[in-house]
Amino acid sequence: MAHRTPKQPNTKLDDFLTTYRVSRKALAHLVNQLGAAEGHPTSYSHTSVGNWVAGMRPKDPAPRLITTALSRRIGRAVDPEEIGMGVAREAAAQLGWDFPRDRTDAVRGVQDYWSTGNVKRRDFLSGGTFAAAAYATPVTRWLALPSDPTGGQSRGRRIGRTDLADLWEAADQARQWDSKFGGGDWRSSSVAQCLTHKAVPLLDGTYCDEVGRELFSATAELARVVAWSAFDSGQHAVAQQHFIQALRLARAGADVEMGAYVLSTMAIQSLLQGDADGAVDMAQGAFERAKGHAAPRVLAFAALAEARAHARLGDSFAATAALDRSEDLLGQIRPGGHDPKWLDYFTEARLAADAAEVNRDLGRPAQALAWSQRAQTMPADRFARATGLRYTVIATSHLQASDLDSGLAAGREAARILATVSSSRATAYLAKVIEALAPWKRERDVREFTALVDTLALATRA
Repeated sequence: MAHRTPKQPNTKLDDFLTTYRVSRKALAHLVNQLGAAEGHPTSYSHTSVGNWVAGMRPKDPAPRLITTALSRRIGRAVDPEEIGMGVAREAAAQLGWDFPRDRTDAVRGVQDYWSTGNVKRRDFLSGGTFAAAAYATPVTRWLALPSDPTGGQSRGRRIGRTDLADLWEAADQARQWDSKFGGGDWRSSSVAQCLTHKAVPLLDGTYCDEVGRELFSATAELARVVAWSAFDSGQHAVAQQHFIQALRLARAGADVEMGAYVLSTMAIQSLLQGDADGAVDMAQGAFERAKGHAAPRVLAFAALAEARAHARLGDSFAATAALDRSEDLLGQIRPGGHDPKWLDYFTEARLAADAAEVNRDLGRPAQALAWSQRAQTMPADRFARATGLRYTVIATSHLQASDLDSGLAAGREAARILATVSSSRATAYLAKVIEALAPWKRERDVREFTALVDTLALATRA
C-alpha cells in the first residue's frame, strides 16, 4: 500500500510549520523543486501538505525530500523525528548504520544493505547531512576488537582466486576513475554495481579461511571506494553508511591493516565536515591499533590524517609532529617489503600536497608553498582532482601572503583543472579561494574569477 493513515494527526509537522512560518503551499513547492532536481517528479500542493498534517505518510522519497526542504528553508538540519516522520530514521537504522558484534549478523546486515531490492529502496536516503555521532559505536567497537575469529564456509558455489582478482581490479579501476574524474554519480558507478551484483553473492559462497579473509578485505575496499565517491559528490550520509560497512567487513576478515585504512579515511571525511576533534581521535586510534600489524605506508596515511585534523584545530605543534611521523614512515618503505597495492597512490608527492594544505590551514603560507613545490611530481593526468585541489591551496597560500596576482593565477589553474571533475569538494575548495579574495573583491580580475567559479559550481550541481 502506498499510503497509510495513522489514527493520530501529525502535530509535530503542524507545529513545526507554524513555528518557522512555512506555509503549506511553500513546502509543497520546495518539495516539488527538489523532486524534479533529483529525477523524482512530484506534484504536491497545499492540500497534500494538509493530508500530511492530518496523519497521512507520503510514499518514498517524499519524507526525505520534506526533511531536506525544511532544512534548507530554516538554515539547519531537521531531524525526521522533529517533523513526525521518524519512520525514515527507523528504516535507516537497518540500512547501513549498525555495527553488529557478531560476525554472522554483520555479514547478514551487509547482504541486506547491498541487496538488489534494498539498493532501490535506499534511494530516498541518499544525501543527508554528516552526523558525527553515527561513527561513535562503529569506531568504539572496532578499536575494542578490530579482528573477528575467522574460518571457512561451505554454502554456495566455491569462491576462488579469480573471483578475488575481479573484486580487487574493480576497486583499483574505481580508485583511478575517482581520482581523475571525481565522485560523479556513485550510484551508477561500476564499483557500486560490483558490490551489489558480484561481491554480495560471493559472501554466500564456499571458501576456505584464507580466501574468506581476502574476500572480506576486498569487499571492504570496494565499500570504502564507494563511500569516498559518495562523499566527494556530496552524499554525506550514504558515504558514512558505506564507511561503516567497510570497517565492519575489515573486522570480519581480521584485516587490521584495512580497518586502519578505512578508519583513517573516515577521519578525513570527518575533519572536512567540521569534526576535526573527532577526526584526531579516529586517526590516532587507527595508528595505535595498527602498529605491529600494518605496513609503513598505512601507518603513514593514518599519521597524515591526524596532521590534517590537528591543523584544522589550529594546533601547529601536534600537526607538525604528526606530519613528521608520516614522512618518516614513508621513508621506511623498502623494495620487496610488505606494501599493500590499494594504497600505492599515497606517495611522497601526495604527502607533500596534503602537507601544503596542513601548513595553509596553520597560516604558514611560505611553508605551504614550499611543500607544494615538492608535490609537482604527482601526475596531473592521473590525479586531476588532487592536482586541482592543490592549486586551490597554492592560491589561498599566496593570498595569505597578500600576493594577489599569484593567487589569482593559481586559482585560474585550479578552476581549469577542476572543470573536468565532478566533485562537490572541488566546489568547496574553490569557494575557499573566493573567501580568501574578500579583501580584493572590488578588483575587476577578482570579480571575473568569482563569476567563473560560480559557473563551475552551477555546472557541478547540475
